[in-house]
Amino acid sequence: MKIFIGSDHRGVLLKKKVDAVLKSLGHEVVDMGTHDEGAGCDYPLVARQVAEQAVAHPGSRGILLCMSGIGHSIAANKVPGVYAALVYNKEAALLSRQHNDSNVLVLGAKFTDEAQMPDIVKIWLSTAFEGGRHQRRKEQIQSIEREYSK
Repeated sequence: MKIFIGSDHRGVLLKKKVDAVLKSLGHEVVDMGTHDEGAGCDYPLVARQVAEQAVAHPGSRGILLCMSGIGHSIAANKVPGVYAALVYNKEAALLSRQHNDSNVLVLGAKFTDEAQMPDIVKIWLSTAFEGGRHQRRKEQIQSIEREYSK
């Protein structure tokens, strides 16, 4: 799977670890930046790039990393077709896919347990959307999105 990955300066170190996990699983990783943990970075620009690419390439996904994950989540979810989920544990990773069909995973470097991170990523990548009652709710979200994207 092609995975677009990006971070701000506070997520660079965790991004390198996520990148290694993704490559060990055989995924194609496209790093959208930033690469310098010492220089401030405007995270909305990175979030937008990753989100746009995740939508533009069907079957791909995005992963964003920053200090808390909150800013990236807010910014990425402004892109139509993006369902960015801020995830801090394995259960949230599972549910973000099963119930919400998230296509962008957001991790906060300050709050993500690095020992659990590989499992969080693996679960998020391998879990399918359940559909059913969740499909109806996804369609309701898409309706809201269409209404406000005019």
